[in-house]
Amino acid sequence: MGDGEPRVPTAIAVTSADMALPPQDERTLPAAVLQDVDRRPLDHVLAELQTLVDQCGHVIVVCSEAVPAGVERRLHTVRALLETDRIALFRPPLPPLGIAVLARQLRQLASCDLGPGVLASAGRLLTHYIHAGALLGSVARLDRVPVDLKAHARSWVPGSQFGVVAHPEPQLVRIGAEAALSGPEFGTSLLVAKGQLPSDWVTGTLAPAWRVQGLREAALPAESSSWWGTGRLTEFCAYLPDLSVLYQLVTSVRQDACHWCGIDVIGDRCVFCSATPPVYDDGGGGSGGGGASGRDRALGHRRDPALGRRRERRALTG
Repeated sequence: MGDGEPRVPTAIAVTSADMALPPQDERTLPAAVLQDVDRRPLDHVLAELQTLVDQCGHVIVVCSEAVPAGVERRLHTVRALLETDRIALFRPPLPPLGIAVLARQLRQLASCDLGPGVLASAGRLLTHYIHAGALLGSVARLDRVPVDLKAHARSWVPGSQFGVVAHPEPQLVRIGAEAALSGPEFGTSLLVAKGQLPSDWVTGTLAPAWRVQGLREAALPAESSSWWGTGRLTEFCAYLPDLSVLYQLVTSVRQDACHWCGIDVIGDRCVFCSATPPVYDDGGGGSGGGGASGRDRALGHRRDPALGRRRERRALTG
């Protein structure tokens, strides 16, 4: 883009409409909803993604690990057929409501002066600040969090309820007078999505204990029952709501150019091409010769067109 030309925001895409939460503020951009990508004709999905890339330059698809396997396969196929490194698939280890919250945070940041590589990398950074869990009526089929035999046995007792945190650290307690879950040590808002279980404990006990600064409700994502192993649940997620705080967190981290695709990123992995920084032994007269630095050799490796084409066809960040 030339000087003075407005930057087109990177598209933040989700795989179902219920993962596109309402805007957090007036700057939150709408999500691109890739609905039923595993059921629609391949050429329709190809055209949709190609249009997004043409319009926005880069697309970051944020999806849950609970999406049907066909969705993930279709996204891999589309990216390979388009032969592009401008589509990233980001699947952080969060429950569905946490995924929706993270996607909305990226939609907030997409309105700022952040490049696509930095924005995609920000997803990995912001994941660490999300506390995601659920109130469950049963943990008999829960396989995302360690469950001991006693908790399994109590799942069969009528009326039992369990408080579970899946991220950032697994926690599980049986709901009772002394039940408590460790929460964030910084100011957050709490989003609550009620399923087939009353949310009284979450809103009346957990929220005050976590000293949340705001509480909102959302529809329960369709993937939540599969992720948690039961439909008898209320899902919750504590998160940083303010764009200024999110922006400060992201911009305080050092940026570097990806040695493979050249895009600016933060952290040690490019979300678009999956590359991690190479390690070169530049000391003591290595066999590289010519006095070229590790950085120069990395750039020379990246510019090999044949290697680049093979790499971009098979790499899709998970």
